[in-house]
Amino acid sequence: MRKYNFDVKITFTKHAREKFKILENHGFIVKKSQVKDILQKPDNVKKSDLFVFIAQGAINEKYILRVVFKKEKDIIKVITFYPVRKERYL
Repeated sequence: MRKYNFDVKITFTKHAREKFKILENHGFIVKKSQVKDILQKPDNVKKSDLFVFIAQGAINEKYILRVVFKKEKDIIKVITFYPVRKERYL
């Protein structure tokens, strides 16, 4: 597996910032530090389209967090993120 060096500034779009509250309202707590950890040390990174990537990593024994992002020069911009059951993406 290819390792990615995301030792750059990480920013969040308005939607991504709102996503923390949306998930919390559904009983699923995700912290900014978890999103940043996955971006810095992903289990996997896939190219979604020409400019968008999806990094993923386990956040607990049942779930993986998928983080959709763009890399613009030395900045990673988080577009959105979402939890999925491990068995669906492993």
